[in-house]
Amino acid sequence: MSKHQIILDLPAWVDELVDWQKVYQNDDDKMALAVELSKQNVLRGTGGPFGSAIFDISSGKLVSVGVNRVMPLHNSTAHGEMMAIMLAEHNIQSFSLSADGIKRELFTSCEPCAMCLGGTLWSGVKRLVCAATADDARAIGFDEGPVYDSSYEYLKNAGVEVVRLVQRDAANAVLQHYVSDGGTIYNG
Repeated sequence: MSKHQIILDLPAWVDELVDWQKVYQNDDDKMALAVELSKQNVLRGTGGPFGSAIFDISSGKLVSVGVNRVMPLHNSTAHGEMMAIMLAEHNIQSFSLSADGIKRELFTSCEPCAMCLGGTLWSGVKRLVCAATADDARAIGFDEGPVYDSSYEYLKNAGVEVVRLVQRDAANAVLQHYVSDGGTIYNG
């Protein structure tokens, strides 16, 4: 690999877990995928306790997924949301997830950190759905950065619908398992 090249990839098990043909009918089904991705990432030792998925809003079709790959890829930007956003943009061959007129939504197992919240805005998704809270992540030692209620208001004013606390308990259980199992808090 050239010193001028970066490779960001998901673990091989993702394709074994994800049914790319499935049509996801509702928020619970979509969030269940994001939470399961976060859980498997922890159980398989392939990254931090965060998972995300991007769907076409109208069809329920899965566009991409992402899991936290910060430590294995030696890249502080390889958060679950950012991985899902980058892969979705690559899959549709656009720098914007709304440029083709199709509305897309991001489901994430935890409210985004400051970087991922900015990435959400820039990505062009029209809906953000979160499970665990930033306070849940902070409670185990992660520093989520400068994210405020006004940050979410900014997203809403920019045309992004925000839904929070979908399957919070299941997602928080993954965070708790991660820290109780000795998972590294890499930015605390």
